[in-house]
Formats: sequence, structure tokens, C-alpha cells
Amino acid sequence: MSKSPKKSPSAPPNALVRHEAHHSDAPPALPDRIPVSAALYRLADTARDYAQSAIAPNTARAYARDWADLARWCRRRGADPLPPSPELVGLYLADLAGSLSVASIERRVSGLCWNYIQRGQPLDRGDRHIATVLAGIRRKHARPPRQKEAILPGDLIEMIATLPHDLRGLRDRAILLIGFAGGLRRSEIVGLDHGREDTLDQGGWIQILPEGVLVTLNGKTGWREVEIARGSSDQTCPVHALEQWLHYARIGFGPVFVAVTRDGLKATPNRLSDKHVARLVKQTVRDAGLGPDAPEAERLARYSGHSLRAGLASSAEVDERHVQKQLGHASAEMTRRYQRRRDRFRVNLSKAAGL
Repeated sequence: MSKSPKKSPSAPPNALVRHEAHHSDAPPALPDRIPVSAALYRLADTARDYAQSAIAPNTARAYARDWADLARWCRRRGADPLPPSPELVGLYLADLAGSLSVASIERRVSGLCWNYIQRGQPLDRGDRHIATVLAGIRRKHARPPRQKEAILPGDLIEMIATLPHDLRGLRDRAILLIGFAGGLRRSEIVGLDHGREDTLDQGGWIQILPEGVLVTLNGKTGWREVEIARGSSDQTCPVHALEQWLHYARIGFGPVFVAVTRDGLKATPNRLSDKHVARLVKQTVRDAGLGPDAPEAERLARYSGHSLRAGLASSAEVDERHVQKQLGHASAEMTRRYQRRRDRFRVNLSKAAGL
């Protein structure tokens, strides 16, 4: 009876081969010349899980679409995206210039660079075949950024006045006021839990204090605390609105903002999608009649969930560093981009120059 040949100790198991074929699941490679063991297999799975958590799920999906689009483009032209070819990527970017904005093309380059790194074959975006094409695209096609309209306090008051006084209305009123006063992204709003470690998919949690609400968030720039103080009246106080929603929805654990049953009488355990925030903003903008100088479709296109963050930055008359901390910006320059109306013509350089 012949003995089956022994596998080389350094040869990766089938599971690892399969992972390496799909870069998004690939763990860091096992070091050479070490004995293969079940413990190392488990560590490889753990490392893969950590690697998958390195970027946000939305970013991972966008990067996967970027790679799929490049692969499809190459396939139609009888080319292969691997190994990385700056000349080929430069041609791909030139083709995109006719249909995508400059910002979208630059974001796609970032996605492709990330994908190439995951495959162990980095792409040099500084190569002249990529860098010069990008520079030419910027010069020829760049347009001023279209920022969403900021929702100012007066606008917000008109918007929440359109909401009903049932359970669904209490929830949506709290979403708008907390989102505005906290300068929160829509994903940060719906990612909140009542307590720390209530759920596995939480993006943060709340703590209601006598002075207001302390929100702990895991955002783009890491963990940060956001202080949302009480307002001047119950009608516009974000903390009061949140307390009313939590009380009548009987929420003491789990997601803060959840769906409501069809009859509007009971809160469900199901966390809202961040798309609800965007739809809510547009709905209340329409119902409040904001921006009557334009057709409805154009008016609604001016606003998004981001309008709440821009509104806080544009209306809060405080030192810039406080706004930067609240919004979780890594740089003051980003904060200034949000302060759209607040600082216009505040400094009169014409008069200062003697004109």
C-alpha cells in the first residue's frame, strides 16, 4: 500500500489559497518556514476579519465597484488589469473623462490604488502616464464644487413645524434637531445606540445628562465626543425632542432611531437606514416650501442630509475651533468650507484697503 505524499509544511492550505484568490477576503500571508497549525489557521481568519474592518463598508463597496469597472473595461479591449500598468490606467482615465466629474475620477484612482495594494502589486499614481493625464483632466474639465444648501435655524424651525405629533413625528423631529445641533452625518445619526455596546453594528451611543446629551461617535476621524446642549425652548430643544421620542417609543436599549409600525403606534427594533435622513430632509424642505424661487425638483436637489451639518457650521457664532471639534474635521480648512453664509463679507477688505 503506497503512502500518500506529505504536504510541504510551508504550503498554504486550500482555504488560504481560496482567500488569496479573492483579495477582499485575503488575510496577511503566513510567514514561510513555520509549521502549519490549527492555531495559525484561526489567527489567519482573525487577521482577515480585522483586515475587512480596515475601511468602512460603504468605502469597501465603492472600491469593489471601481475594480469591477476597470476589469470590465480591460476585458472589452482584450487587456488585463494585472500586472498594474500606468499606461493602461492612464488610457482608462482618459476614457472616463467624457462621462465622470473630476472628483469622481480622482476618487476612482484612489479605489484602484487600494485594490492594487490588496493584490500585492501597488500602482504608482505618481507615474507620469497617470499624473499628467489627471492634471490635464483637472485643467480641462474641473468645475467649482456644487455644495448642498445649508439649512439655517429659521429653515429648521419651519421644517419641524410640518411634522405630525404622533410617534413618527416625534422620531423625525428628534432626528432633525439632533442631526443639526450635533453637526452629525446621516450615518452617524442612525448608527447611535442607547448605551455602549448595545449592538454589534453601532456607530456610537448617547448619554443624557442634566446639561444635555453626550454623544460618543466612531466617525471618519476616529472616536470623538459630541456635546449637544439643551436649547432655549422645548419646541426647538434637541435634547427635549430626543427625550420625548425615547420616552414614548419606550426605547431603553439598542438603536435610538428605529422604524415605526404601519399604524404609527409602536416602535420596532429595526434600525433606520441613513437614507431615511436624506428623504426626511427633502420631504420637510418641500412641505415647508423652502426656496420658492425655483421648481420643486431643483429646490429638492439643493438639499441633502449634509445640509444639517452645513447649517450648524454656517449659523453657530462661535470660535471656529469649536465648530471643527463638533463636526469632527481633521483640518480647519474643511470647516471653513462648511461655514458658507456665516463669514461672507464679514471682513471688508475694500474698506480696509482705503477704498
